[in-house]
Amino acid sequence: MRILLVEDSGVSRKLAAAVLRDIGHTVVEAADGEAGWAIFGRGYFDAVVSDWMMPGMDGLELCRRVRSADTKKYVYFILLTGTMCAHEDYLSAMRAGADDYLVKPLDRELISIRLRVAERIASLTTQVRQLEGLIPVCSYCRRVRKDDDAYQHMEAYITEHSGVRFSHGICPECELKHFPEYAGKENRG
Repeated sequence: MRILLVEDSGVSRKLAAAVLRDIGHTVVEAADGEAGWAIFGRGYFDAVVSDWMMPGMDGLELCRRVRSADTKKYVYFILLTGTMCAHEDYLSAMRAGADDYLVKPLDRELISIRLRVAERIASLTTQVRQLEGLIPVCSYCRRVRKDDDAYQHMEAYITEHSGVRFSHGICPECELKHFPEYAGKENRG
């Protein structure tokens, strides 16, 4: 995985980066939240591992920004904390969009397990997004199958799911095929 590691402590950052690289990941390092956000905007990352408490932009704000970014794939977000979190802190992290948190120093086995979970979640999220992009259309009548297995006209389905409205007319080829007596004649009212 390609991981953005955001940690304001140089020693902690170097140790965490070494662990992540040692277990086979590509790591890009940032020294604080602002630098992490700037780097995130210039590259693609599968996961962000960020210190929770940092001067300036903290890990929660960075997480909120990552969640608001228009990314093609799901980015797994792990917060690092120096102490065990209280329930309220954990809820704040989840509300900000964090997927998980770990206590520092970074434990090799725990981060390895969490990143395997991250890979599964990212893969499943990609599959769901692909399936959401499919519209099941009957090959003959062109009606769309809805979730309750009933079928409805394509225009009604698209309008219901997107707000798009349709305006109907006749293209020149259909006019010639279905109304040859009027093809090419202007409507003189």
